[in-house]
Amino acid sequence: MTRRFDLAILLVPIAIIVIAALFVLVVRPGEAAQPTVGLTAEATLESPDGDAMGTVTFRQVASGVLVMADVTGLAPGGHAFIIHEVGSCTPDFDAAGDHFNPEESEHGFIHPTWKRGESTGGHGGDLPNVYAASDGSARADFFTEGITLNSGPRHSLFDADGSAIIVHEKPDAYGEEESDTGSRVACGVIEGT
Repeated sequence: MTRRFDLAILLVPIAIIVIAALFVLVVRPGEAAQPTVGLTAEATLESPDGDAMGTVTFRQVASGVLVMADVTGLAPGGHAFIIHEVGSCTPDFDAAGDHFNPEESEHGFIHPTWKRGESTGGHGGDLPNVYAASDGSARADFFTEGITLNSGPRHSLFDADGSAIIVHEKPDAYGEEESDTGSRVACGVIEGT
């Protein structure tokens, strides 16, 4: 009897350690690994004519990515500010492709069918509009969970073909349907720093 009891006392802590180790090591399907805090990236924006239009800096924190824009040369007013799926601005800004959407989500921030507490969100590349002052400058900071600077996860900006940031002529309406945001007025390839 004591031998069985001693064996049980010995096996229970071992089983707990093994289960805890498996829980820590296994990443369930669909879950991303923990982000690497402190990773940075930058995009240098240019106009279709090649004129410098500012920079966009990306800084990864524990719960997402801080996006910091400093843009010049814009028409006063609102402009859609969107990460696109391909890291190319040449031969023209159409080379950047469509919105960055690794989760194949619906567009925008406003959906009448979404309910509080749902994890549904817009495209990973959907960001709030930037607003240019009368001198054409825009400065904005945004936080997003829809992207990562880590290589590997589906929502990484550094997949096989990279990513670009585009400033559009008109603001985004944030709805389910992609609104007409006009021409692409600035583009920058996102590169790790």
